[in-house]
Amino acid sequence: MKHLILIRHAKSDWGYDRPDHDRPLNARGRGAATAIGAWLHDNGHLPDEVLCSTSARTRETLTLLGTHAPTRLERALYHAAPDTMLQLLQSAQGNNVMLLAHNPGIAALAKALVRTAPDHPRFDAYPTCATLVAHFGIDTWKDLQPGTGTAHAFVVPRDLTDRPTP
Repeated sequence: MKHLILIRHAKSDWGYDRPDHDRPLNARGRGAATAIGAWLHDNGHLPDEVLCSTSARTRETLTLLGTHAPTRLERALYHAAPDTMLQLLQSAQGNNVMLLAHNPGIAALAKALVRTAPDHPRFDAYPTCATLVAHFGIDTWKDLQPGTGTAHAFVVPRDLTDRPTP
């Protein structure tokens, strides 16, 4: 059995005159990443391996999640297509793998991997810091195929706060 934690980076800051790859998180994003990290810890969803895009916002999100698992920073995950993400996952070695990347690829990958989408109104949009926890009845990530996962949990930062919905 393999477990996947699939996270889109937290909300980034557009107020800097930097290339897209170098944009940091904004205050809301930092709060969201911290909240998702607490949720992961509280629910026992702890990775033993992390695959993370090299962008500033994904690396900052990872830091705020509070995980200390061995991490592979992968430039190929920066705005990657779902097929690229799948190939990188198929090279993973851990039992509980976290993949941290960008939309639209991460949303498409989430939809492709699970047999049945979680019953959540924001799953299709996969907003910033959205997190899917899925289980796969495989012995090795090399055997990972679309449509074989079971969605165990799906959460967005707004689920974890008392902020009103606009």
